[in-house]
Amino acid sequence: MAILAAEGSLHSSGAPTGGVNSAQPLAGGGLPTFGVLLAGAAEVPLQTPVRGTPPDTRPAGGLGAGSGAPLAGATSHSSKWQNFLKEGREYVADCNPMPPSGHLTKVTGLVMEAVGLKMPVGSTCAIHLPNNVVEAEVVGFSGERLFLMPENDVYGLVPGARVIPIEPVHVLTLGGKRKPKRRRVADRAKHLPVGNMLLGRVLDGAGKPLDKLGMLPDLESAPLQNRSFNPLERASIDTALDVGVRAINSLLTVGRGQRMGLFSGSGVGKSVLLGMMARYTSADITVVGLIGERGREVKEFINDILGKEGMARSVVVATPADTSPLMRLQGAAYATTIAEYFRDQGKNVLLIMDSLTRFAMAQREIALAVGEPPATKGYPPSVFAKLPQLVERAGNGLEGSGSITAFYTVLTEGDDQQDPIADSARAILDGHIVLSRRLVEQGHYPAIDIEASISRVMSRLAPPEHLSVVQRFKHMYAHYQRNRDLISVGAYVSGSDPLLDEAIVLYPRMEQFLKQGMFQREPYQDSVTQLNALFAPA
Repeated sequence: MAILAAEGSLHSSGAPTGGVNSAQPLAGGGLPTFGVLLAGAAEVPLQTPVRGTPPDTRPAGGLGAGSGAPLAGATSHSSKWQNFLKEGREYVADCNPMPPSGHLTKVTGLVMEAVGLKMPVGSTCAIHLPNNVVEAEVVGFSGERLFLMPENDVYGLVPGARVIPIEPVHVLTLGGKRKPKRRRVADRAKHLPVGNMLLGRVLDGAGKPLDKLGMLPDLESAPLQNRSFNPLERASIDTALDVGVRAINSLLTVGRGQRMGLFSGSGVGKSVLLGMMARYTSADITVVGLIGERGREVKEFINDILGKEGMARSVVVATPADTSPLMRLQGAAYATTIAEYFRDQGKNVLLIMDSLTRFAMAQREIALAVGEPPATKGYPPSVFAKLPQLVERAGNGLEGSGSITAFYTVLTEGDDQQDPIADSARAILDGHIVLSRRLVEQGHYPAIDIEASISRVMSRLAPPEHLSVVQRFKHMYAHYQRNRDLISVGAYVSGSDPLLDEAIVLYPRMEQFLKQGMFQREPYQDSVTQLNALFAPA
């Protein structure tokens, strides 16, 4: 559509009529609006002004006159035309270009192939069906073929379905304005809502509410794949964090901004321990990611563990086991993105993710589906690259900002602590808490195996006298456990080992110290005081 200043006929609205050298302004010196010209453009073609006629002068004397004398109010008339042209450019600038599109050629399992598009890995697209739209993410490509993974089921897809990028590349518009591009790779990733309005809400991995409390208002958005920190700019971990669990506060002290793992097999109470920390930890905001777990646990965790008081300062992201692997990956990334948002606001955030193993399994499903070869126990190499990318986003922020203290559960298959995921997670976390099935069978809760657990930053947080008592406790406890069979069958003779004699006397009190009720909170300072009292002289 050409938008030009016209000297010809302009319909029946009082516009100038006549030859190319004659012109009369509208009644009152006005001009037709942009909308009027657009409406009449099909009926009345606009003509190009005669070369050499200045835009601010018109021939005077009426029809056919050509004296070239300026009309009265010519400057005002020209200004109106310039405003009209400016308005036209703005209308054109706001027009969206026709989006590029491709089409589906193949669907195998959860992997779809599309041609006709060039999209980067990690970008999102929409597959248009007659009565539905399926969102998918680009997870790989081979030549001209894109490999897509859907966010939900693939039921209803048909050959040749149209594939359109959800966020097309912005180009220079006709109005001369270029919309700002997202230049960094992290910024071009999928964006989901963040903000204070998320508190008290339960969302899925796509940022859609699951709690039937209404749609989310217009909020800020943040990329799922955030930019990594310069490690030299991170604040150090130098403050102890009260988690409300006596054994952890006193023997495995956690620092604000630390990343800890809870390692256990199935059914040994890791969800209960997570719930205790979610209720009792001293944090401004709690973000819970329930990734790949049983669907019934979502409601139980919200109602029975968090409760109304805990939920008021929490955000829950739930992607149960029956969701697609892409949604499970996205749910873990989204929970971390929400935690990062609050950390950047100066808040101290507690991030609880159950479980890191399900996150790794989701990545394995995707990687194997697109043809990546398996490596250790069927896990492709990309799984072991994804784990540190997710975990390293937690922790302390820049100096003076907030923190993310993260607890990740790691499911050890068959209670094997050398499981590939468990071994990899143990290497990248700042400590691990191992839960023992043997203790569960004895009715010992929480079933924390003190001998196998460690906090790697405790030496920087606790004073020397505290560390000395912790070392003595572990030494006595481990010495008793090594001789437990001898003691139980009566084969040990009292007086043979003075250290073991002392351990036998103290063991009932140490065992009781490690036990704690589910709804019992033990503050940090009280936990340390009780530990010191164990070894105080009678």
